[in-house]
Amino acid sequence: MDVLLTAFGNVLTPMALLTLFLGTLAGMTIGSLPGLSSTMGVALCIPITFNMPPDLALILLGAVYVSSVYGGSVTAILLRTPGTDASIATALDGYPLAKAGRGGEALGMATLASLFGGLFSVVVLMAIAPPLSTVALAFGPQEYTVLAIFGLVTIVGVASDRPLKGVLSAGVGLVMACVGLDAFTGVQRFTFGQGELFEGVPLLPVLIGLFSVSQAFNLCVPEGGGVLAEKGQPLKGRGLPLWRDIRRCSRTLLRSSVIGSVVGILPGAGTSIASFISYNEARRHSPAPDGFGKGELEGVAASESANNAVTGGTLIPTLTLGIPGNAVTAVFVGGLTIHGMIPGPSLFTDHAETTYTLILSLLLANVLFAALGLWLCRYLVVVTRVPGAVLGPMILVFSMIGTYALRNEMFDVWLAVAFGVVGFFMERWRYPAAPLVIALILGPILEVNFRRSMQISHWDLSTFFTRPLSMTLCLLVVLALAYPLWNQWRRRRSAAH
Repeated sequence: MDVLLTAFGNVLTPMALLTLFLGTLAGMTIGSLPGLSSTMGVALCIPITFNMPPDLALILLGAVYVSSVYGGSVTAILLRTPGTDASIATALDGYPLAKAGRGGEALGMATLASLFGGLFSVVVLMAIAPPLSTVALAFGPQEYTVLAIFGLVTIVGVASDRPLKGVLSAGVGLVMACVGLDAFTGVQRFTFGQGELFEGVPLLPVLIGLFSVSQAFNLCVPEGGGVLAEKGQPLKGRGLPLWRDIRRCSRTLLRSSVIGSVVGILPGAGTSIASFISYNEARRHSPAPDGFGKGELEGVAASESANNAVTGGTLIPTLTLGIPGNAVTAVFVGGLTIHGMIPGPSLFTDHAETTYTLILSLLLANVLFAALGLWLCRYLVVVTRVPGAVLGPMILVFSMIGTYALRNEMFDVWLAVAFGVVGFFMERWRYPAAPLVIALILGPILEVNFRRSMQISHWDLSTFFTRPLSMTLCLLVVLALAYPLWNQWRRRRSAAH
C-alpha cells in the first residue's frame, strides 16, 4: 500500500500529468493516421525518453500505447480506413453507422467501450502481475529456457497467417541474437571486426528501423501514403449513445474485455485477433445477428472494448517474466532496459515504485483519451489529410535523431536505415517483423539459460522434464505446436465436406 500511495503521488505531479497529456494526444494522432501503428509510435518515443526520469519515460510510452489503439477507431468509423489493425473490425459496423447519420453515436460508443476495456485490463494487470512475479522467483534456468521457447513458438504460430514466413523471420532474429561476445567464453561471434557489435546487435536501431523508418519509406511511395482519396462521413448524430443502447451492450462490453485481457496475456496474440474473436462472439450471442455489418452499435462495442483490453494483458508477461507478447511490448522492453530496469520479478521488488507508477498512469491515460476523444475526434480526421510525402520525411528525421542520440554513433543510424529497408520489403512480401524482434530479445535469454541448465545437469536433457514448473511449460510448448496443425487439419476436413 505504501508503494501504491507513493506511485499515485508520482502520477499526480504536474510534470507527470503534462507528460501523460502529451503522450495521450500523440498516441491518438498516431493511431488515427492510416498506415502507422502503436508499435511505431512507441518506438519513435523511446529516444525522447533518454534524458527523462524512468517514471516519466514509462508514463509517456504507456500513454502512447493505450491511446494509439483507441485512435484508430476514429478513421475506421468516419473514413472506413482503420488507423491501426486493431480497428479493422470496428469499421465493419462503425462506417455504416456514420453513413446512416449516426457517426457521433458510433464514436461515442467506441470511446466508452475503449475506456471500459482499457480500465478492465489495467485492473487485471494490477491483480495478476504481482502474484505472478512472486511465482517467477521460483523459476530457474530450466524454466526460463522453456519459457523462451514457448514465447518463440506462440509468436511464430499466431502472429502470422503464413507460419513458414514467421519461422524464417524468427530464425533471422535468433541468428542476430548470437552476434557479440560469447557470455561464457568471451569469444567474438559474427562481429566482423566491428567494435559497435561487441555487445550484440543494438535493439533500439533495429526497432526504429523495422517499425518507424520502414513506415517512413512506405509513406513516400505513391501507393503507400498521400492524401486519402475517399471523403470521410461528416460527424452527425448524438455525441453519446442512448442509455438503453449502453445497457444493451453491457454484457458485450464485459465479455469482450475478458476476451481481450486473456488474448493479451497469450504471447503472439494481438489486438486484431482479440477484436475479431470478440466481434464474432457478440454476433453469436446477439438476438439479431443479421444486423452486424450493417450498422450495429454492439459490433463497435465488442471490437473496441476487446482491442483496448489487450493493452493491459500484454504487459503482464512482459513485466513479470520478461517475455514480450507482441511487437509493442518488445519495444517496451527496449524502453525499460535503457533505464536500467530489467523486465522480470525485480520490477516488483527493486523498481516497485516506478512499476506501479506506470500501472496507475495507464488508468489515467484511459480516462484522458476518452475525454479527449469526445472533444477532439472530429478534428483528428483532418490529420489524415497530411500527404505521405510530408509525413514520411518527418518520421525519418525524428527516427535518425533518436537513433543517434542513444550512443552518439553513426553506426546505429546506418543500422536503422538498413533495417528500415529490410522492414519495407518484409511488409511488401508479407513477412512479419514481430517474430524477428521478439527472437532478438528472447535469443540471449534462451542461449544463456540453456547452457546454464546443461552445466548444472552435466548435459542431461531430462532436467527439463524432472522439475514440475519446467514440465508444465514443456506441455504448453507441445500444445502451442499442436494447435496450428490441428486447426489446419480441421479447416481441410471442413473444406472437404
